[in-house]
Amino acid sequence: MNIKDIIEHKIAEVIQNVFQIDDVNQRNNIKLEVQQNKTEFEGDFTIVTFPLVKILKKSPDLIAMELGDALSTESDFVENFNVVKGFLNLSIKKIFFLDNFNSIKENFGKTEAKNETVMVEYSSPNTNKPLHLGHIRNNLLGYSVAQILKEDGYNVIKTQIINDRGIHICKSMLAWEKFGNGETPDSTSTKGDKFVGNYYVAFDKNYKKEIAELVEKGFDEDAAKKQAPIILEAQKMLLDWEKGDEKVRNLWNEMNSWVYKGFGETYKKLGVDFDQVQYESNTYLLGKDLIQEGLLSGVLYRKDDGSVWCDLTDEGLDQKLLLRSDGTSVYMTQDLGTAVQRFKDNDIQKLIYTVGNEQDYHFDVLFKILKKLGYNWAENLFHLSYGMVELPEGKMKSREGTVVDADDLMQEMVDTAKEKAEELGKLENLSEEEKEKSYETVGLGALKYFMLKVDPKKKMLFNPKESIDFNGNTGPFIQYTYARIQSLLNKANYVEKTVSAYEMNDSEKDLVMNLSNFKDVVAKAAETLSPALVANYVYELVKSYNSFYQNNYILNQENEDTKNFRLELSSLTGKSIKKGLELLGIGTVDRM
Repeated sequence: MNIKDIIEHKIAEVIQNVFQIDDVNQRNNIKLEVQQNKTEFEGDFTIVTFPLVKILKKSPDLIAMELGDALSTESDFVENFNVVKGFLNLSIKKIFFLDNFNSIKENFGKTEAKNETVMVEYSSPNTNKPLHLGHIRNNLLGYSVAQILKEDGYNVIKTQIINDRGIHICKSMLAWEKFGNGETPDSTSTKGDKFVGNYYVAFDKNYKKEIAELVEKGFDEDAAKKQAPIILEAQKMLLDWEKGDEKVRNLWNEMNSWVYKGFGETYKKLGVDFDQVQYESNTYLLGKDLIQEGLLSGVLYRKDDGSVWCDLTDEGLDQKLLLRSDGTSVYMTQDLGTAVQRFKDNDIQKLIYTVGNEQDYHFDVLFKILKKLGYNWAENLFHLSYGMVELPEGKMKSREGTVVDADDLMQEMVDTAKEKAEELGKLENLSEEEKEKSYETVGLGALKYFMLKVDPKKKMLFNPKESIDFNGNTGPFIQYTYARIQSLLNKANYVEKTVSAYEMNDSEKDLVMNLSNFKDVVAKAAETLSPALVANYVYELVKSYNSFYQNNYILNQENEDTKNFRLELSSLTGKSIKKGLELLGIGTVDRM
């Protein structure tokens, strides 16, 4: 429990015991706001008493005086208090801050298990192209949310479902068959996912060419799109795949294997991983059994043409197709089946889908249909909806080959980190090997922090140059502060000690109060699925430490007790920064 929580809890007790409030609901629902005192008036915290005025029918000043007297008498942490225009300012005993600091230190890294398992789905790419900028935000969000949930005491299963089948996959396969001349990623020294992605782009170019030729012959554009020979061939290839044609399946397996190898390299560099991987080729038929159950129960209905629908008009939505008249399923059907399968195969209590906000409607429908079908766990399905990422140059288009490749972007970040470090004279004391490793840690840390400090729901503009700055709300600024702390501790030959008596000054108390908020921030981030809360907390902690560092002697401090405490405070701050960055998937550098 942080310092503010302790004070708020005690205030609630005092209100219950001291003030005579007859209405039980009023008495139980009163919560006075406790704020860190930033005024010139004496005191560490300010309590806003105005919510009690109407209930007690007393002046704010009188209420504040009575509450201050009661807190002084009934608590062991109030040193003294003063009242200014109805605001109660509390001065807290110095030992209370020290006890709180020692408690944080003693319990650091300890988590109370919730005995609840959460599955987090993220990434879920298509095997017809490499990962791009949008995938980066998706992966970083999903991975970070998983880390935060673990830190908050949940068991977590990280998963992805790879979209490895469908017409878009056949487009790459057909283009390779027609134009590839037997070349492979190895023969062309091309990363596997990029290699296959190039053929997806090649298909689109030839498709557009054939459409234009048909339009010249008098076809209207819609007809030309349907009659272009290359799209008809791709559609036939998909039918052959579904029939299990050996030649098509062998090509499909080989090209997908190239892509998976490429994905693996990207995931490793990005620093994300998975506990489970599912493939749409194994799940696309799931859900059809649910259709029959839904028809029998009356939740679903069949139209005259044989198609099956779910009526969601009573939920403020529309009617949703689940089975076409020819008996084939739609994406919604397989998503229904996959969700049911996941809860059957895993002892999970929650399932979180990390998917962009363009799919808000899809997940709204998915969750509502599952509820109608009687699955109680549908209440515990969550869509971690996030805004799209754009660069200053604008939007990306996969078919036209104008996407921002994830690997290229990561390398650009590493190169920019190197350029900045050399310009600022950072990392000069490291060996060449250490420098290269640090450039990667700082560059990717800048990318991850910039992505995660923004609320997931917001659309964001990513500017690579802006993200790598050793000042301001950036990853490198935070990493540099961590390195500064490690350097300080090394110079001091730091060995952990317990400080049993010490009176803190204002900047030390401010830093301790920030440290005491860590677990609450993690809990709130887990509840709201927002790594941005952790990112911005770490930034505020770093600012608080730098203020403390600039205003207090540490190594040159003559008083040994003061020196020891400040080293302990620096050490715990360093641990908290590192842990916070780990929850964001960001590494640290010990020297800069």
